[in-house]
Amino acid sequence: MSVSQAIAVDRPPPQARGWPRARIVGYALVGMWILFGLGIVAYLVHAWQGGTFFDRYAPAYLQGLGTTLALVGISMVTGAILSLPVAYGRMSKNRILSGLAYCYVYFFRGTPLLVQTYLVYYGVGSFRPELQSVGLWWFFREAFYCGVFAFSLNTAAYQAEILRGAIESVPRGQWEGAASLGLHKLQTLRKVILPQAIIVALRPYGNELVLMIKASAIVAIITVYDLMGNAKLAYANSFDIQAYIWVAIVYLVMVEILRHGVEWIERRITIHLKR
Repeated sequence: MSVSQAIAVDRPPPQARGWPRARIVGYALVGMWILFGLGIVAYLVHAWQGGTFFDRYAPAYLQGLGTTLALVGISMVTGAILSLPVAYGRMSKNRILSGLAYCYVYFFRGTPLLVQTYLVYYGVGSFRPELQSVGLWWFFREAFYCGVFAFSLNTAAYQAEILRGAIESVPRGQWEGAASLGLHKLQTLRKVILPQAIIVALRPYGNELVLMIKASAIVAIITVYDLMGNAKLAYANSFDIQAYIWVAIVYLVMVEILRHGVEWIERRITIHLKR
């Protein structure tokens, strides 16, 4: 048997020629989306020339943007603080701590954020006499504070799982090697484990922040005049669809800025891994 007969290589299938149905449908869909985008741009340019809507509602949109950023920023920071004991409980060998942390994460990750916001705003708010007796009514009577409270509890569950997964992704040998050098667990966590875990956790943290920004529109339902709340008010007064087009563009710009920011940070902290 010759070498050419022993090593048989199958030829690749012939390349499809012409215009098959899948290609035609794909080009048609892309063309429809391009026309749709051009139509929106043309409409906004035409509306911009009038200037009535933008001049009237731009200050409200800026105020709503500030409210949205404050809501998301406070919720993310508070959630990060709350996620530390929850992540510790999830990794604990104590069954009681582990079970309580698991129930917390299971509930807030398994139920919609809208329902959680309703439970805080309408549910907790229904206990006005009890809250007044303990001096907490000033907090739960404000829709913005209720939104911050619900969002913080929700993101704490997600951040706890992100932190736990990142820490557990570091090989066990790192702990053992640090212990052989005489480092106690806190020093090992701070100087060895966390610098490696933050690389793993950066992308999920960025995704969680993006989801929080988009989910912040929920608080408009409980009378918070954030970016979405002001867009609803502008549409109710003008019946102009550009009220929602502009708010969609603002959300898109915020998400893109955040995405590029996370990518820049990732490039900076992983520069030692590039070859």
